[in-house]
Amino acid sequence: MNWPAEAIWEAVAPLWPGFTVEILPEIDSSNTELMRRARAGRGEPVLLVAERQTAGRGRLGRGWQSAPGASLTFSLALPLTPSDWSGLSLAVGVSVAENLHPAVRLKWPNDLWVGDRKLGGILIETASAGAGPRQAVIGIGINIEAPPAQGLSTPPAGLRELVADADGPQVLLRVLPPLVRDLLAFADAGFAGFHARFDARDALRDRAVALSDGTAGTAHGVGDDGALLVHTAAGLRAVASSEVSVRPALP
Repeated sequence: MNWPAEAIWEAVAPLWPGFTVEILPEIDSSNTELMRRARAGRGEPVLLVAERQTAGRGRLGRGWQSAPGASLTFSLALPLTPSDWSGLSLAVGVSVAENLHPAVRLKWPNDLWVGDRKLGGILIETASAGAGPRQAVIGIGINIEAPPAQGLSTPPAGLRELVADADGPQVLLRVLPPLVRDLLAFADAGFAGFHARFDARDALRDRAVALSDGTAGTAHGVGDDGALLVHTAAGLRAVASSEVSVRPALP
């Protein structure tokens, strides 16, 4: 595939000196590789694109299917120093969704949805890179073509349903430079600048939801820290992404 590595570098390097772009035909997981580097003390900013991942990962250890041409999978490692990390996955989701298509919505805390089907996902990890700032490793997977639904808990969607000629290189060039700018804004001011933007694409708001701990309730947007607000029988509960997973309740 013809990846726009130079165009991406030209757009990002002035914002993040030392930035590099790597394109690999195959790797176990782009996030895993960048976390290995960070733990080894390598804190340079880098975009790692994998045409195929043999052990792609999602949140809570779930697998992520990745096939050349049918998906876009990449990870971005950046030394970030926000005063508060809360809401980072929501800010990333906002940035990517806004630059994909108006129909893309956000399912808290880290999924891109079309209707009630999953178009993509976000996995954020952090590691200390020697004496420098903490390294954020932001992994993003987007279905260009919808994969088979068998074995998936949420039916999949593909971007070509919305953009007929979409391909991985084109989508990467569209989403990556704005994402870096938004990450700089997040590092400067936190989730506050993304709150209203998230609300505009919130796929769960005012819907019945079921939490993985058995609690049921109605989603009521997110708080200033990005926590999901759920009206339950016991009152309003703020749910942190590390606590539970959330799904729309079955009718």
